[in-house]
Amino acid sequence: MSTGTLLAIIIPVVAVVALLAVAITRFMGRRQHLQERFGPEYERTVEDADSRLAGERELKAREKRHDSLEIKPLPGSKRERYSRDWAGVQEEFVDRPEAAVHDADRLVTSLMHERGYPTEDFDQQLRDLSVEHGRTLEHYRAAHEVDALGTQHRATTEQLRGAMVHYRALFDELLSDGGQARHAPA
Repeated sequence: MSTGTLLAIIIPVVAVVALLAVAITRFMGRRQHLQERFGPEYERTVEDADSRLAGERELKAREKRHDSLEIKPLPGSKRERYSRDWAGVQEEFVDRPEAAVHDADRLVTSLMHERGYPTEDFDQQLRDLSVEHGRTLEHYRAAHEVDALGTQHRATTEQLRGAMVHYRALFDELLSDGGQARHAPA
């Protein structure tokens, strides 16, 4: 075989291998980005989807929707008011634990709304929150479940106490994010 023929074979093969390497690297980079951004919510979404690719498409759609929301910082006075309101809810827990958990749910929802998150549908709240708060989202799910039990008077005091702890995790994260905008609208 001549050198020209060998080069005609080797160059396209090297080019194809290089393109495959670039594609795989980009694909893995996107996957890693989603895993880092969504934390435990990444695995949960992928498990619930028909395939890993479908789950990742769902997460990318969440990112796109989230970027279109006008998530805004809270002024210091509003952060202080929310902190005071939370202290009141915690004090209420001693005498009225079910009501306190329900009030904690309403306070977290109010804080989300104030920040710019839509709050009409719980499942959509979870999807929207997952983009920036995927690591505390399981707290919100658990607290919400106990709140539902509490409204039916079926939650134990220990479950209600746990719900307060769970609500507090998301509340603190939303409040601490309150000082800076996370993303500008697209």
